[in-house]
Amino acid sequence: MSQPLSLFTKLANIHIRYVTWRIGAKVGSDRFGNVYYRSKTTKAGTRERRWVIYAGEPDASLIPPEWHGWLHHTTKDPLPEGNSAFHKPWQQEHLPNLSGSAQAYRPPGHVLAGGQRVAATGDYEPWTPA
Repeated sequence: MSQPLSLFTKLANIHIRYVTWRIGAKVGSDRFGNVYYRSKTTKAGTRERRWVIYAGEPDASLIPPEWHGWLHHTTKDPLPEGNSAFHKPWQQEHLPNLSGSAQAYRPPGHVLAGGQRVAATGDYEPWTPA
């Protein structure tokens, strides 16, 4: 069960939605439900502002690479929906950072993965300074 939002958080969310409605133009969304925006107007000599409204908990690792490139001005325009030019058949599906979760990688012998380490093979020699 998630904790109830504080008054400050609720007001901040209202402010973010209001500012986005006033100055932002929706560009698109990704498969995680994140919605991407750009500023409606840009001052001469400056880059346009680009931002994301996360679908859930703010976590930058939930932004797919193609949208990350657009957010950081690596590409001028985002890829159209369903464009497979960015994705190659040998690429794995994008996963968010799993550190700190139950799905995080735990090597053999880790306390949360059984805690039984493989016996040493006897070929280890500690380094000693000369």
